[in-house]
Amino acid sequence: MVNAGTYWLWQQLAVSEALPDEALPTVVEALCSPSLAPYGVDGRGEERRTKALADALPALLRRVTRPGQRRKLLQQADDKQLAELAERGVVVAADLPTILRTHRPTPGLVIGLARNPDQVDAAIGLLPGMHDTDLEDVVTDWDPHRHRYRPDAEPAPPIPPALFDAVLEHALTPLARLLRDPQHEEWQFAQRADLGLPHEFGEGAPWRILATCPDRWHDLVEHPTLGTAVQHLLLDQAEAEARRSRMLAANSSHLIQDTDDGPAEPALDTALLRACLPALCLPEMADLPKPSVTARHRLHHIAQRVHYNPGLLDIGAEQLHAAADECVRRGRLLTPPRATKGDPRRKTLTVIEDLAQLSANPAHLAKACTLLTTLEQPTVVSTPPSPRLARFTEGTDLDNPVRLLERNYQHRRVAALLALAGNQRTPRTAVTEALSALHPLELTWICHQNDVPDWLHTAAAGLAPADDTEAVLRLLTDDELDGHSDPGAVLQSWLDAPETDGVWTDRQVYQAVLGSRHHTLHHLRQLPADEILTRNEPALAVPHLLANCGTQPERWKALLKALDYGPTDEKITFGELLDTIQDPAPASAV
Repeated sequence: MVNAGTYWLWQQLAVSEALPDEALPTVVEALCSPSLAPYGVDGRGEERRTKALADALPALLRRVTRPGQRRKLLQQADDKQLAELAERGVVVAADLPTILRTHRPTPGLVIGLARNPDQVDAAIGLLPGMHDTDLEDVVTDWDPHRHRYRPDAEPAPPIPPALFDAVLEHALTPLARLLRDPQHEEWQFAQRADLGLPHEFGEGAPWRILATCPDRWHDLVEHPTLGTAVQHLLLDQAEAEARRSRMLAANSSHLIQDTDDGPAEPALDTALLRACLPALCLPEMADLPKPSVTARHRLHHIAQRVHYNPGLLDIGAEQLHAAADECVRRGRLLTPPRATKGDPRRKTLTVIEDLAQLSANPAHLAKACTLLTTLEQPTVVSTPPSPRLARFTEGTDLDNPVRLLERNYQHRRVAALLALAGNQRTPRTAVTEALSALHPLELTWICHQNDVPDWLHTAAAGLAPADDTEAVLRLLTDDELDGHSDPGAVLQSWLDAPETDGVWTDRQVYQAVLGSRHHTLHHLRQLPADEILTRNEPALAVPHLLANCGTQPERWKALLKALDYGPTDEKITFGELLDTIQDPAPASAV
């Protein structure tokens, strides 16, 4: 045990050049011995000891050569101290076995060692097993002043090429291994309907490391082992990242449009796009199981690449057309969707949008037009004007029927038809025949677009209604319903309207029915149980539950069972809930 007040003295002795070598073991023992008190460890004394040892470490490690004493000092240092000592050349490769017994390799330690040319190989030896985010930090933390303006700071020396190559190789190797092995467990993500490609595919630290060396992309795409991974990353990320950077730069400069310098240069030039063609159509996914899911994911991923890199439409047209046909045939993507727990309409629309961009098969494009007509019609709802929002909507077209169609993204079906019409290989007759199955407001929406071909605009205008407000389901206030001969029938007409994929459309109808004083039990029975029991005042349901359960314990127990993980998890109506608690047998006396 060392007196806590003497740690400063031992620190001064440690840094003194006059300290003889014979005193080193004692000084090391004093600075490495914990500060104790009668009740245990002295916290205040430990703070003093830690600070004294940190100040004395550089001087002690330069002089201490005995393995036991040096090991004791290194084990007392934290990660930041070890990184700083490595940068000074005090900690060297010979110390790594001792350090790694109690410390994990950190980006700071790698950087500190690599600052010394003779220690670069030792720094590279720490990379295996490091997480990809730590590998990224080795590159990004190399310049300590990158995030702050320091005019007096000396520029950081360039990162050693051997270290950068090793970091890049370790970051890309898992992705390269995944691409070489379609049986890899990560590909199971692509076989699930609610997920896309493997979460490691084309994002994260590997791309951010690769993004720091655009001057080397031309060489890396031809790399014998990492080239395929580099091609995938460039196709997925390069142009998307460039667009995000331009957007952030424009926002920071308060610019709304591009400058007069003309369109921005693409992130990938023609030569790079050609070099990436082997990876363009994701051949790794061609033979994955569950083709109805994996082919859809593959088609959409290819379409996303073309969206960000339009030059691919010319460079790889034949390859893109063949891949689109293969995805359709293998995944049967143009088969009408079956009712599932998910949203088949949204998935079908995505497939059609992707085919409009990629396909050159007239038969597939015509079938896509027909498939659009089988999707459910949108239900466009107009709610009573809110006095609170009137000052925002007055003088605008926010309540225009066409804008109401767009509000809940219900124009996506007709937008997909427009995309098909924009493909020169789509038969015009297939597009015009599909018009007759559209909602009246969808026809009006076509007439309001500026980039519609004349032949399609003429055909849609001939079918569009003269008064598009008649195609809107208008929710009335109670004051308006009071003047109606049968308010209950009006509420029922709202409930009978077709469901739509708009997130809030059905909720608007439910809220309007629940909020009306004209609703009856007949109306309530048709609403989802969770709308009444959990999303609104429970007092609305209490009278009906009391009437159904009464004085019968069996029914109250049935209600408890029905509500236990029931209405909030299962889409049952309030009427179905009431029916489950009714006992058809005569009620027993209480």
